Amino acid sequence: MKMGLEVLLNDKELIRSLKKKKVSLVCHPASVDENLNHSIDLLQKKIGLASAFGPQHGVKGEKQDNMIESGDFIHPDYKIPIFSLYGTVRTPTPKMMETFDVLLFDLQDLGCRIYTFITTLLYVMQECARHNKQIIILDRPNPAGREVEGFSLRKGWESFVGAAEFPMRHGLTVGEMALYYKSHFALDVDLKVIKMKGYDPQKKPGFGWPSDRAWVNPSPNAPTLNMARAYSGTVMIEGTTLSEGRGTTRALELVGASDINYSEIIRLMRKKAPQWMRGAIVRECYFEPTFHKHEKKLCHGFQIHTDLPTYSPTEFKPYRVIALMLKCIRELYPSYSLYREFAYEYTTGRLAFDVINGSTELREWIEDVKKTAADLDRLLKKDEKKWLKIREKYLLY
Repeated sequence: MKMGLEVLLNDKELIRSLKKKKVSLVCHPASVDENLNHSIDLLQKKIGLASAFGPQHGVKGEKQDNMIESGDFIHPDYKIPIFSLYGTVRTPTPKMMETFDVLLFDLQDLGCRIYTFITTLLYVMQECARHNKQIIILDRPNPAGREVEGFSLRKGWESFVGAAEFPMRHGLTVGEMALYYKSHFALDVDLKVIKMKGYDPQKKPGFGWPSDRAWVNPSPNAPTLNMARAYSGTVMIEGTTLSEGRGTTRALELVGASDINYSEIIRLMRKKAPQWMRGAIVRECYFEPTFHKHEKKLCHGFQIHTDLPTYSPTEFKPYRVIALMLKCIRELYPSYSLYREFAYEYTTGRLAFDVINGSTELREWIEDVKKTAADLDRLLKKDEKKWLKIREKYLLY
């Protein structure tokens, strides 16, 4: 199969057209072709670039932790400005917009609403609409596949980790998300999507990620395909006092704490909703973060494994697994201080856990001792079915 980047580079007519214009690029470390050549180098050689933009974690992907801003700089070889969209601004300024006529967008996403690259996509689309600039999406796979899961973000809860009212695990590629944004926000923007060729999001064993492609971290703590598949659940732990495995080599695959007996938690999870524990393996384990939450403390927890032949994307429910875990913690540790209070991704005055989830609904279910797994399943299915119907007309594959 061919990524959108590779399709563009082989389109002689489009390349000729772009050579006549000032072109910019939104990219990060995973913006590579099949031979792991970076798009900024390939496009500079093929058409010449006027500027480039980097999202959260920077063009180079050097910012290890969350919410660490990047600065602008001049590319040392190409002498073009590299602008940060996660620094003093998150949307391009008018001065930045003046550097190009056409913006190429080449970011690898993880298929989760909270992953900020798709919010950056919306912001640059809005600015292209305001400034009458063309935007071309170089499409890439959704490693989490076509499956949909989670509450949809509620109106009034929009943030940098929640651009619009769709579920946590959305099941779209970046190009498909751009089509949705254009329609949903009624953007008068010159949008073109360069589709992938030969891409099958249902194909085994990748189920969204081609098995013959190397995985390059789109962000520092997204080191594996396994992490990408689990992320729509494990990302919620960022809003809690539990460890999401930062400070280990398996961030956002591991979940745990230094003061909780996870053997009890896992047993209760299997009792309450065994159907949610299928499709992947939840393996009890221990880990000691070298930094971040529970730093240098022995944590008991579990690791989610989708890196086995038994992985089933239709059965695997990472959002439900983590929700169930939190429900069990609240039952067995009723006084446990579960939620972190801090400003999360430029949002203040609200619990980070709620900002991540796009409402208070999941937390209310966790805290209500009368609510069951069936109650949550019923609520989630309502949002999931609605989104499945909405997204149909934007599917390209």
